[in-house]
Amino acid sequence: MKLGRYASRTDPGRKRRHNEDSFVVQPPLFAIADGMGGAQAGEIASALAAGALAEASANGGGEPRVVELIQEANRRVHHRASTDPATTGMGTTITVAIVEDDGMVTFGHVGDSRAYRLRNDRLEQITDDHSLVAELVRRGELSPAEAEVHPQRSVITRALGTDPDVDVDAFSIRPEPGDLYLICSDGLSDMVTGETIEKIVREHRDDLDEAARALVRAANQGGGDDNITAVLFEIVAGDSDGVRAGEPDERTRERPIVAHDEEDTLHPEDGVAPPPRADEVPSPVDTMVVSAADVARAVAGDAEANSPEAGLGRRLLALLVIAALVAVIVVLVLWGLAR
Repeated sequence: MKLGRYASRTDPGRKRRHNEDSFVVQPPLFAIADGMGGAQAGEIASALAAGALAEASANGGGEPRVVELIQEANRRVHHRASTDPATTGMGTTITVAIVEDDGMVTFGHVGDSRAYRLRNDRLEQITDDHSLVAELVRRGELSPAEAEVHPQRSVITRALGTDPDVDVDAFSIRPEPGDLYLICSDGLSDMVTGETIEKIVREHRDDLDEAARALVRAANQGGGDDNITAVLFEIVAGDSDGVRAGEPDERTRERPIVAHDEEDTLHPEDGVAPPPRADEVPSPVDTMVVSAADVARAVAGDAEANSPEAGLGRRLLALLVIAALVAVIVVLVLWGLAR
């Protein structure tokens, strides 16, 4: 078994000014952190956690290594929250996956960002949400349908940064060839049903970049209430002579992501085109002034280029044309002001 193609995408959604999601695509390590906290503290928390993972350059080590990485991320977030009054109370979820050298996939998880597996065209959630409603569902006090619309569904019971140490769920999965894994923030899973996620991923199974785009698009069409991040990677058959995990060839390399502030969250399916910027719409008066100036220069240029005998008449004609154009412009401006 080895790592195949992978792709990722993030978007602020339609109701948030800032994107508090951070993610790491550093094969064989993949991770998502969804920050929480006042002002922009959530961005800081998720960035600190993601930075700790990226710096570690994890490559194997199994469940103990995943727990170690997440505990280090927790220490960094907790230290900042404890020493910087502007970030007091901040925290972040985190979900990590490492494709091991032996082909196993190891996960570490804290919070309600999720990991899914698509196997044989069936999507399965493989992490447990550390949230209030998820706990109530596990106790049988809420049905899954009730949990989806519960007003406290966003209340999480475990996060990085709130305590010096954190309880980490860590587990390993023996993959099968063709397995596709999805890690996502709750900005996707809260806006899009599991059935729809499965349908989208199945439809775009051969183009993971388009699958990530379609997932973000579906979350925005569902309301876009929160930041949206999706990371996908697949496991393929292979041996040690194949492309090593973390060094995909040009056919499998991740495509560049369009920054969220460079892409409008309106999509073709919405049937609405983004409005043009004000500086892109020409003013009729400005267009008329430019045209009049061009005509005047052309007439004057023709007059100067002709013979001395006809020069005086041509110059008088040019002055008359300029005067007439100026009069037209003045009338148009006054008419526009009167409206």
